[in-house]
Amino acid sequence: MDMFNKVTAFLQQALETREPSINLLDSFVDHWKAVTNYYIETTDESRPVKKTDIPWRLKQMLDILVYEETQQGEETGPCMEYLLQHKILETLCTLGKAQYPPGMNQQVMLFFSKVLSQIQKPVLHLINVYRPVQKLIHLCGLPDSKTETEESQFLFAVCARVKKDPYVLNYILEISKDSQKRCSSTSDEAVEEGCSGSSSPEGAPSSSSSARSGAHPSSPPQTATGIIPVLMHLGKSQKSRVALRSMESLLLLVSLPQQDTGHLLAEGTPLCHLLAQRLTELYCLIPSSLDPADIHSYSGAQWRDQFTQDSTEKSQSFPGSENVQSFFCFLDYCSELTKEAPKVLGVKMARAIHLQWLEGVIQPNLLQMSEVGILVHTALLSCSVRHIRSPALLEELVQFLLGSDTHCEQRQDTHTHLLRYRLIEHCNHISDEISITTLRLFEELLQKPSKSILTNLVLRNLEKRSYRLPGSGVTDEKHGVESDVLEESEGLEEDPFFTDMYEDSGLGGQEPLLSLPSVRERRNPSAHSQVADIVNSFLCLVPQEAKTSHLVQEAGYDTYVQDAHKLLKECMALSRDWNWPDSAKTTETNSATDFYEGHFLQILFDRIARILEQPYELNLQVTSVLSKLAVFPHPHLHEYLLDPYISLSPGARSLFSTLVRVIGELMQRIQHIHSVTDKLMMIRRQLMGLEEETMVDHETLLKGVIVLEEFCKELAAIAFVKLPIEEQ
Repeated sequence: MDMFNKVTAFLQQALETREPSINLLDSFVDHWKAVTNYYIETTDESRPVKKTDIPWRLKQMLDILVYEETQQGEETGPCMEYLLQHKILETLCTLGKAQYPPGMNQQVMLFFSKVLSQIQKPVLHLINVYRPVQKLIHLCGLPDSKTETEESQFLFAVCARVKKDPYVLNYILEISKDSQKRCSSTSDEAVEEGCSGSSSPEGAPSSSSSARSGAHPSSPPQTATGIIPVLMHLGKSQKSRVALRSMESLLLLVSLPQQDTGHLLAEGTPLCHLLAQRLTELYCLIPSSLDPADIHSYSGAQWRDQFTQDSTEKSQSFPGSENVQSFFCFLDYCSELTKEAPKVLGVKMARAIHLQWLEGVIQPNLLQMSEVGILVHTALLSCSVRHIRSPALLEELVQFLLGSDTHCEQRQDTHTHLLRYRLIEHCNHISDEISITTLRLFEELLQKPSKSILTNLVLRNLEKRSYRLPGSGVTDEKHGVESDVLEESEGLEEDPFFTDMYEDSGLGGQEPLLSLPSVRERRNPSAHSQVADIVNSFLCLVPQEAKTSHLVQEAGYDTYVQDAHKLLKECMALSRDWNWPDSAKTTETNSATDFYEGHFLQILFDRIARILEQPYELNLQVTSVLSKLAVFPHPHLHEYLLDPYISLSPGARSLFSTLVRVIGELMQRIQHIHSVTDKLMMIRRQLMGLEEETMVDHETLLKGVIVLEEFCKELAAIAFVKLPIEEQ
């Protein structure tokens, strides 16, 4: 703006003082004739353009055009008329293409860039402007180009003008109805090709020959010319400023809000195919020898960060980190494109990424036999889930991983969606590393704003509440939930497994941490007494001689309440628009449906049942996933995971009943361990970093006991914070 003001002031002064009779048109024509005369008079063809007066002449012409526009108002000035009628831009484009004198192409692109950015009136719809612009676009992105900086600047000016005047997009894309049909059909074929294999660049490391060997980049559509392919090409430039400006230019085009422009970009250009192809290429460049721990610790970055020096210096460094950084930055870019694009375009881009990257590359690598390959690609997928912010891309990801089934699962439905089945089975894999990594993947999924994730994994199987004994509850009118009457609420205490366990341990008189409701209160329970009952049930579940948290400062139940409050707020914000019911659905009294908790909960409960036998890290991950589920404010999920007093239907199990069985096993096993409390205390202090690690007998069992105690406290805290606000 300062430069513009200076030019205006200079020209104004020239008009008013030095040359009051100056004629702008004559001056403009003189400058142009001086440019054309150079080609008539010069004999030195090797003289660079910067050593001629052509750059100065072009600058004077631009200054005149800009000044004229400020004086003419709405009318087109004579200098602009002259530029259009004499096809000056067309001539400049021809001179630039000829690169005569050497370097002329840069000067032409700079002139075009400034005309498009400094002239305020719409000009791109004029045939003598958009045709030379189209020709100049075709001169960009050529192999071994020396003018990438000027090209990116010119293309940014074009895209910024289109952003300002969206109706000119069709002129820039050069799309006719016939070419639009051809491009759309060819793009679809190219996208489908992505399903059969990845677009693996030559020399890319591979961990799955079935997924990568023999794969080659599918050919771009025949109509893949014009500004979109050029911007994609320049986005790969080694010059960070060129790549950044090109990616910003593409974002300007994609973010045009009109649905018709979105449809034009989706159906008339190879944009969707090229984006998916580039993402696939970058993924295939990631070495298969990555350490999964490095992937899990990767904090990620936004796509613009890769172009800043500070971010590059601060980025994590490990073998293959540059490839990982490049992929996740481009994934973040794709996520932003699909998020900012009109719906029709965002859906088309997300679908192309689904077919080429997810189905074409990720799926075969997740289904392979190599445990190393499964581990690396599951870790990369988990990190990818964390990076995706676009609703359209997230929807495609969920469809890919889980499918779209909403009916209750059956035990025999093991292959209705092969990938979903295998991923859940991987949570129970013989390799603890694969189990932990896959559980992390599901934990990432549970933190995404998608209702269908919870529905697919859990809620569809709890919809009918067939885990309850038919007719086992009465409705609490105040809170809209069913409360078991005396006989059923005492069912847990009458469980011989539960009762014998506590009698044998001498804990029958253990004082609860919250006051338990009386029998009369259970017949007419208030929300507070219900929650106190539930909280105490979890807090008192682990026998006293197996507890050690009370012997360590800041390790009590209260420490979990603050975290539970935070988690609940996050989950409530996440599920606010999911239209979940406020109260549980009434149980059908004559229901004879066999309850099946579903594949996902089945595996999680199986894992919890083996908590005393599994590695510490695996136990932490299993309990973390279950805690994430328990905090969601869905009445059926809350009841099934956090209510110890529901009367279960025959053959059904809940989280609490599973924990009760674990406690029974625990009581039998710790009877044979000498000084069990002291050993538990030693293990706890080692885990807290208060003591050096030393070998301890029954270490796996003792660590499992500590995780079990902490898990019960966490569940109690979650149950407490989910108490209705008015009752707290």
